[in-house]
Amino acid sequence: MPVTGVFGLAENGASILNPGVRFIACVAAIALASGALAQISPAPKRPVDQLIPWLLDEEQELRGVSFSEVIFDTTGKKVLPFDANNAIDRRVAKAISAACDETVKRLNTAHGAIQNVNRINEVSSHFEDSLRELLNTTHGLRCDFPLTAEGKAQRSGYPDLRITDLESKRVFYLDPKLYAAGSRDSSFRAFYFEPKKATNKVREDAVHFVVGFEHEIREKTGVWKFTRWDLVDLSRFTVKLKAEFQGSNRDMYRPEAIVASSEK
Repeated sequence: MPVTGVFGLAENGASILNPGVRFIACVAAIALASGALAQISPAPKRPVDQLIPWLLDEEQELRGVSFSEVIFDTTGKKVLPFDANNAIDRRVAKAISAACDETVKRLNTAHGAIQNVNRINEVSSHFEDSLRELLNTTHGLRCDFPLTAEGKAQRSGYPDLRITDLESKRVFYLDPKLYAAGSRDSSFRAFYFEPKKATNKVREDAVHFVVGFEHEIREKTGVWKFTRWDLVDLSRFTVKLKAEFQGSNRDMYRPEAIVASSEK
């Protein structure tokens, strides 16, 4: 029966129907009308339905994002630019430079701590340890592993080191990176920042540095040999978002999802 017919019965048939029946007829009419509107109006989008189209629109939204804005929106803290006219910034940059030179000298020796390490990812912690040790011997500076928002020490994640000028309390974050000769202009990912509240280690307005150490290709020389380094100010750094949906083995191999297995 058309919706208008039901309304007509409820309205014009008042002399025929008793009050109870008229009430039921009105409720039925409203229910039918609501059902008709529900079929016409699309269901509200779930958050994931709104997220996916935005993620796919990489060219407009997800490339060339200011790292300074990412840090501020994530942590509420400012990325301060390195100021070559600021005596404190110059002094800290000079101290980092000296620590980088000494670190390369130490680790390049035949008996250096890294020569028996096979994977480059395992070499990076030796650079962090050496830089931290050397910077802590520099008068007026303190270098620590930054704490998370929960006050816990965590080696993984950005940034790796936190340097404080003790007199001014100005903070500098330092993140060492290692790369092979010839890959300096590579477009492969070399830096990442994962915004999380619990594990956030950026807790002050600070100057943000990356120091990149270049090494010769080990397969050719048989040893780790680092040849140069660059100290980079990240205040004008731009990043892009690589979206990926992740799942663990526990998520995949649920008993109710397995349709067949080997006999053993």
